[in-house]
Order: sequence, then structure tokens, then C-alpha cells
Amino acid sequence: MILTRDLRQCGLLMICESVSLGVLSLPAAVATLGLVPGIILIVGLGLLATYTGYNIGLFRERYPHIQNLGDAGEILLGKFGRELFGIGQFLFCIFVMGSHILTFRVMMNTITNHGACSIVFSVVGMVISLVLSIPRTMKGMTWISFASFLSIFSAVMITMISVGVESQPGRVIQATVENDLYTAFQAVSNIVFAYCAHVAFFGLIAEMESPQDFKKSLFMLQSFEICLYLTAAVVIYYYIGTDVHSPALTSAGPLMSKVAYGIAIPTIVGAGVVNGHIGLKYIYFRLGSKSGLIHQSNWRSIGLWIGLGVSCWVVAWIISEAIPVFSDLNGLISALFASWFSYGLSGIYWLHLNYGEWFASPRKIALTVLNVAIALFGLILCVLGLYASGTAIHNDSGNASFSCAADT
Repeated sequence: MILTRDLRQCGLLMICESVSLGVLSLPAAVATLGLVPGIILIVGLGLLATYTGYNIGLFRERYPHIQNLGDAGEILLGKFGRELFGIGQFLFCIFVMGSHILTFRVMMNTITNHGACSIVFSVVGMVISLVLSIPRTMKGMTWISFASFLSIFSAVMITMISVGVESQPGRVIQATVENDLYTAFQAVSNIVFAYCAHVAFFGLIAEMESPQDFKKSLFMLQSFEICLYLTAAVVIYYYIGTDVHSPALTSAGPLMSKVAYGIAIPTIVGAGVVNGHIGLKYIYFRLGSKSGLIHQSNWRSIGLWIGLGVSCWVVAWIISEAIPVFSDLNGLISALFASWFSYGLSGIYWLHLNYGEWFASPRKIALTVLNVAIALFGLILCVLGLYASGTAIHNDSGNASFSCAADT
């Protein structure tokens, strides 16, 4: 089947929106779990994310007015659901903004050989992101997303080539690893984080010229994601071994890690700004719609936007300082948000769409069991993920939250 130009563009946009910092934690996750469990989980969670994304498409087909998670929440739980899901999407954006500030700090520490205090670098990252968030429109979001994808893809390729040509004497590769529950589940949460783009699917479908092409675009996205994630995780782990870092770009060696981080700047900054813009727009529309400020260009409307931007980026900076370890913060984001947005809620969407027909046929019974299991899986990811993340954050509390030490 020949893809239409519109379909290719939609698939490319979804890839550009989805592939970001999550790939950088996968090699360390494989090192924690072992090569075999790591491969199984990257592929298995990717295939499951394909099905849950398909369910999101079905839900949007039934309710074509849905523009965001808040609209979906209103269908499921009324006004309370709208507020709950909307706030959840906003908080997800804030935490992702914090992850980008943290990565900016790690990048600057690597490039400058810790030339300044880590707090200085994180403040610089926050200020740059805030300044880039000042425009209230995001006319170039597609190009920003495309540049972000090329950036992270190139940086990962450079890292894979670098670790492949450099000798790593004494490297250890393990097929399986025995770990306690929190350590193993922290690694699982970091794999889940790589598939957290489902939060944006309703918005992406709403902007498609042909929403019916979403499912084909989804399959294109997930095929690319699974292949990229699996290749990057296995290659980098194979050549580095159990000493692989998170973010993975740090494993490229003293010189090439600087090159890789330099190339990754559009992702580290740009993708964070895009997420920040989405989160800011939610609050801005909620506060400014009743007064009509969102349609004005006076000092009050601009002041409201800038004030919200400063507040949100400062909160994101505090999060990055409070949780200064990359994998810990990503694991917490997975537990709080991706567990539901990418997995658990999808099962609930299907159960809602098929209410009254759950046991109508053997096929319906099988799908009902599957989607109940997906909803429970989301709950397990949330509960155990919070336990694992909380334990990891507590154990890593000595790592330079407000100091000038390195962040890894």
C-alpha cells in the first residue's frame, strides 16, 4: 500500500513528537535488568503501547469533539474527570520540563567538565527555556519537533558509533540480573517513560486533516520507536556493559560525549519548551478565557502569560533540583503519569466504549479480559513505580540536590 503524503507527514510528526529523552535511559535500564529481560520489556511494552494507542484512536472516533485529556476525562467522569485529567496533563508537562532542565545541567557539566556549579547550569537552562516560551503562539512547533527528533537521533547514533569503536576492557555483559524489587521496577519505569507520548495523541488527532489515518500513523510510530529503542539500548549496553551511564550520551567517552550532548541541545531545550508551551496554554486558557484576555495583546494578557511562564518554569526547576538523578525523575514521571496515560486509561476507554457488550461473544470476552488487565497493569505500574521511585530518590538523596556535584 502506498502511503499518502498526508499520512507520511502525520506519521513523521508523531515520531518527532514522541522520540525524545526517554531513549537516553534505556541502556542503563537494560544493564539493571539484564540483556534478555531488557529486550523482552522494550519490545513487549512497545507492542502493548501500540494496542493502547489504538484504543485511544477508537475512543476519539466515537467522540470526535475530544481535543485533549480533559475532554476524555469529562466523558468518563463528568466535570470532576475533566479537572482531574486536565490537571494531570498539566502536571505531566511540568515534570517533563523539569526533566529537560536536569538534562541541560548534565549536558553543561559534561561539556564544560563541571566548569561551574550545577545549580548555575540548571538556572541557565531554566532562563533559556523561559525566554523561548515567551511567544504565546507556537507556529513553528512542527519544525521544532522535527529539529528535536533529528537532534536526539543524531546524538544517539554518534553515541552508538563511539562506544562501538572504543575499546572497553573488562566490560561485563549479563543476560539476567538479580535485583531487589525497587531497583528492578525503577528500570521498568524508565522503559515506560520512553513510551509516554500517548498523552499528546488526542491533540495530534485533532490537528490531523484525516483523523482516520491516525491508526496507520500510530503503527508507523511504534514500529520506528521499538526498533530505535531496542537498537540503541542493546548496542550501547553491549559495548559498555554494566558501567553504562544514564543519560546514555555520557557513555560516549570524554570527547564524543561532549559532541553528542552538543548535537542534542535542540532536543534538550526545544522539546522542553514545546512541553512547557502545552502546559502553559492549559492554565492560560483556563484563567484568561472568561475575561477574554486570551484574545488580547495588552499588558494584562501578556503579563498573565509571562507570569504563568515564570511560575511554571520555577516549579520545574525546583523539581529538577529536588530530584537531581535523571533515571529517578523519569521513573517518577512514569509512575505518576505514563502508567495511566499510556497504559491504564486505555483499558478504561475500551471498557467504556463496549459497556454492556463485555461478554457478548468469545472475542468480546477475550478483549474484556485483556483491557481489564491493561487497567490493572496501569495501577500496578503506578503503585510499584511510586514505591520504586520513592525508594530510589531516598537512597540517592545524598547526591547533590543543592550542591555542585555531578549529576548522573
